Amino acid sequence: MMLESISERDLPVVLLIDDDLVSREVTATLLTLNGYTVHTAEDGKSALQMLAEQQLVPGVILCDAQMPGLSGLELIAELRKACEGIPIHVVSASQPPAELVAAADGLLLKPFDASSLWKLFEREPEERKTTFIDPDEAAVSTEVLGKLRQMMPENAVREIYVAMVGDLDKRIEVLGAAIGRHDRAEVRRIGHAIKGGCSMAGATQAARLGALLEAQNEEQDNQLDNSRTLLADLRTAAQALHRILEDKLPA
Repeated sequence: MMLESISERDLPVVLLIDDDLVSREVTATLLTLNGYTVHTAEDGKSALQMLAEQQLVPGVILCDAQMPGLSGLELIAELRKACEGIPIHVVSASQPPAELVAAADGLLLKPFDASSLWKLFEREPEERKTTFIDPDEAAVSTEVLGKLRQMMPENAVREIYVAMVGDLDKRIEVLGAAIGRHDRAEVRRIGHAIKGGCSMAGATQAARLGALLEAQNEEQDNQLDNSRTLLADLRTAAQALHRILEDKLPA
């Protein structure tokens, strides 16, 4: 079955990570026959090395859920650091743990056909039409940053932001697992912690998103959908903070 209704110029470059040779070749062939440019890696370590060496700039990543070495939640976390804002979809022959599904942007169960793959790729833009991010809101308050710079040396200010960003990254991963378990109390607790820590450092965007997570209640029918959207928004906010660290607070 050939994919339809999309021109070749619209197709994203695909990074396919799978330790099973047959699965990797079948999926790569399916994608290539339908106009995609595909780069393959047989494990997580090889994929991260390809990205570090800038051998490709992927538009979407497909990775097997279970592989020897780096895989699962750990691999997804490393891929998000290496590829800011790129959809990561898990491919698995069996239903993976809920926390892994929540950490990824989509799930595709083997065996699959071209139609299922197309639906997976198309869903990401559709879902991200909803966002709680205000495009006019700064990732960091210049007022708070200015006050910190008045009170302490630049290296100390950087250490504060390095600690805050590192803590936010960890809480985002824990949040994904809590959402996967439908643990509403834990989602609210993590939101409260993100709100407090980020507000102290002037990370206003992430702090507001944390406050929205904290404010959700048991009666909201769409709470899980909102939590997933807020999780994606927090990843975007964290990426902005990483860029600020590199550009405005270099080591």
